[in-house]
Amino acid sequence: MTDDCLFCRIVAGEIPATVVHETDDTLAFRDIGAKAPVHVLVIPKAHHQDVAALAVADPGLAGRVLATCAAVAEKEGLSGDGYRVIFNTGGFGGQEVFHVHGHVVGGRPLGPMLSA
Repeated sequence: MTDDCLFCRIVAGEIPATVVHETDDTLAFRDIGAKAPVHVLVIPKAHHQDVAALAVADPGLAGRVLATCAAVAEKEGLSGDGYRVIFNTGGFGGQEVFHVHGHVVGGRPLGPMLSA
């Protein structure tokens, strides 16, 4: 945990979140700035800056994060119509919180993958 990391503070219980799924090493909670009817963030409880760093440091945990994304999609009723899992990496990739997190989004047609 890093003291200045928003998501580490959520894991520690210092900041409230609406948790929708939890495992021993992952946490999934609703995004407060939802971009779709379902928008859930999935994080490892251990701090890793981004998905690339996580993949190198702990490939098994990276797989468990993806499994949690799938479990959230199932629990939220997204499996039938489809959904998107997005990992933003770095400033140009749109990452705002530098603790790896996947966005599970769906509940309506999502449109093109990238905007112009």
